[in-house]
Amino acid sequence: MDLEAQIQLLIDNAPRDGITPNLISAISPALKALAQKLRYSQYYILQSSEGNWVLTTLSNRTNPGMEKRVVYAFPTIQDVSLISTAGLDPQMLTKIVPVTHILFQLVALEPVDSIVFLETPGQTTHTFEVRRSELEKLMQQQLRKMRSPKHIPPDIA
Repeated sequence: MDLEAQIQLLIDNAPRDGITPNLISAISPALKALAQKLRYSQYYILQSSEGNWVLTTLSNRTNPGMEKRVVYAFPTIQDVSLISTAGLDPQMLTKIVPVTHILFQLVALEPVDSIVFLETPGQTTHTFEVRRSELEKLMQQQLRKMRSPKHIPPDIA
């Protein structure tokens, strides 16, 4: 599914609250810009039986007190076992999710610091990390562009 179709699906499935569909539309250039840096248009996400995405807490090797919580996104279903034994747990499910939906969810997943996309099937060395803070900054820039007053020519009268 191409990125335009993914964005349209996000808009179509958004709550009809008068805000969310417009918000998705406004931030879609940021979602697409990030998605275009990734190799795949959809990834597998490990989920609990309740549908919650599985978080992994990573510690910094040189500073063990420094931690971050990530969700891994896998290019193939087989790659889940490269990172996590949770994939072998019958209570865990893998779900294929369009890349723009993963990025959009990152904003809503409060405890998550990053999504780590594995980019090469069968390997854990080639990853692309999208930090929540980076995504939020991109989205804020998009929203500011939308809000900035349109330039009115001085000779309009």
